[in-house]
Amino acid sequence: MEHKVALVAGAQGVIGRTLVGHLAGLPDWQVIGLSRRKAEAADGVRHVAVDLLDAGAVAGALSRLPPVTHVFYAAYQDRPGWGELVAPNLAMLVNLVEAAEAASPRLRHVSLMQGYKVYGAHLGPFKTPARETDAATFPPEFNVDQQAYLTRRQAGRDWTWSAIRPAVVGGFAPGNPMNLALGIAVYATVSKALGLPLRFPGRPGAYDRLLEMTDAGLLARATVWAATTGACANQAFNINNGDLFRWSEMWPRIARFFAMEVGPGLPLPLATMMADKAPLWAGLQARHDLVPHHYAALSPWPFLDFVFSWDYDMFADGTKARRLGFAEHVETEAMFMGLFADLRRRRVIP
Repeated sequence: MEHKVALVAGAQGVIGRTLVGHLAGLPDWQVIGLSRRKAEAADGVRHVAVDLLDAGAVAGALSRLPPVTHVFYAAYQDRPGWGELVAPNLAMLVNLVEAAEAASPRLRHVSLMQGYKVYGAHLGPFKTPARETDAATFPPEFNVDQQAYLTRRQAGRDWTWSAIRPAVVGGFAPGNPMNLALGIAVYATVSKALGLPLRFPGRPGAYDRLLEMTDAGLLARATVWAATTGACANQAFNINNGDLFRWSEMWPRIARFFAMEVGPGLPLPLATMMADKAPLWAGLQARHDLVPHHYAALSPWPFLDFVFSWDYDMFADGTKARRLGFAEHVETEAMFMGLFADLRRRRVIP
C-alpha cells in the first residue's frame, strides 16, 4: 500500500478540521494541517502556521515538510464584497500549489473545496437542481477562477485535480464565520434564556423553500474518495446529504431539541440583534460551567443572516458522485441533532 502524505490547507475550519480527523484515522496517510492560526499537534497530525498570502513563507514552510502527495485546499479569506474575494483567495491557492510542486516531486492530486457559488447561488434564484455541467456564474467569482487556474496549471503535469462542491456544511469549529449549526444553537440558547420562543429570524419567503446541507464527515469521506479514485480525475462533484428539507419542517424539530415553543417568524438581522448578547452569554457560561469560548468565536451572525435570506430553492444534483461510486448519505435532521448534542457534550452550550 502506497504511503500518502496529505497537506490540508484551512485545517481549523469546519471542513478542514473534519477532513484532518478523517485522514488521521486512515492507516496509510500522514497528515499535515496548514492554517494561519497556530494549533497544537495531536493524534499524529502535524500542524503548521503559515499565511498563504505570503508566497515566500509558504515555499519555506513546504521545503521543511515531508514531500506531500495530496493537497487538500479548504482555505478561505473573507472580504466585504464578492469582487474583493477573488485576488486573495486565488493568490493563496496559487502560492500553495506552486510551492507544493517545487517541494514535492511525488505530488499526485490537488483537491479544491468550492461550493454552490460556482452556480451563482449566492446572488439569487438559480437553476435547480444545479449540475456540474451547468455554466459558471457571471464573474467575479473566486471559485470559478480557482478551478480555471488548476485546469491550466495541471495541463501536461503528472498530478490531477478535483473540485468538491458542498452545500452549507454542518460540523464543529468555533471561530469559523460560516458555522450554521453553531449559530442556530447559540441563537436558540439566548432566546430561551430571554424567555422567548424560537422564532425563525429570516425572510418570510425563506421558511418554505427547498434546501439541502452537507455533513462535514460525509464531505471528508467524499473528498478523499474523489482524490484517490482515478475515474474522478480533473472533474467537479456536488456533494450533499442526499435529502431536501424546508425550514418550516426543520424549525419545529430544532425547537423540540431545545425544549422550546416555536413562535411566529420575525425577520431579525442577527448581526445587529445578537451583537449585545455577550454579557448574557458570559452569564450562561458561568451558570452552566461551559467552556469559556469568547462570544465572538460563537457568533457567525452575518452568515446566518445570509442563509436565512434565501427565499429561493437552494440545492444541486449529487448523482454524479453516486454514479462513480460514492453512495453515502446522511439524514439532515439527524445531522442537526447530532451536532447540537455534540455541542452539549463539548460544553459549548448548556
